[in-house]
Amino acid sequence: MKTPTFSLRRGRVPMLVSMPHVGTVIPSALAADMTPVAARVDDTDWHLERLYDFLESLGVSILVPSHSRYVIDLNRPPDNVNLYPGQDTTGLCPIDTFDKEPLYAPGRAPDEAAIFQRVATYWQPYHTALQEELARIHAQHGRALLWDAHSIRSQVPRFFDGRLPDFNFGTAGGASCGPGLGERLRDIVATHGVYSTVLNDRFKGGYITRQYGRPAQHIHAVQLELSQITYMQETLPYGFDETRAAAVRPVLHALVEAMLAWPG
Repeated sequence: MKTPTFSLRRGRVPMLVSMPHVGTVIPSALAADMTPVAARVDDTDWHLERLYDFLESLGVSILVPSHSRYVIDLNRPPDNVNLYPGQDTTGLCPIDTFDKEPLYAPGRAPDEAAIFQRVATYWQPYHTALQEELARIHAQHGRALLWDAHSIRSQVPRFFDGRLPDFNFGTAGGASCGPGLGERLRDIVATHGVYSTVLNDRFKGGYITRQYGRPAQHIHAVQLELSQITYMQETLPYGFDETRAAAVRPVLHALVEAMLAWPG
């Protein structure tokens, strides 16, 4: 039996939370071409469903994939254009890890035809579900809110110097949501006083935020890249830290509620 490519839990309020990098499945046919490093799926956005365990009680829709970003990165454009020109990034079908360890045996990386097939099999169904759920929410409520939830190790020298701030909000420079929403969310974290935060710094929002945020049509999108040090062990075995999670979860809850209260 094939593993479903995603799961969608429909809610009752005008918000969809997308978690495009929580999947860990690598089909055996693809794994045969990959290195042992790939099986660790190191660059997963670990434990986000557990961390955001309050979403269902708020009535939020939740969309999560089954497959690893090593199969295909759902937050990249299907033509693989670099969203951060001039900066190092991993691609639509990554060939190495964040630490530049190769994911494929020599000569076994996917060619253009294989990538096209992965877009059709994994990428497109997720994005079709995302678009349809936003359309349903918008039709029902007259507006739609998209929260793109991510996490990353606090230190990844390939992408940034030093330690990453704890809360990294991206709104495509303000283009993906109404004026003031990104600032409002950033200020909630700053007022809390425990965690560091930035808006539209290293992470300005990936493909999902940029593609689906349409504030003129009352569709507002925000990406949060949360530093994993705030809720988990950042090295193998990547364990969930309930003490840290219990401290950061109320801040996440307040942020989601603030976005739900946004009048746009």
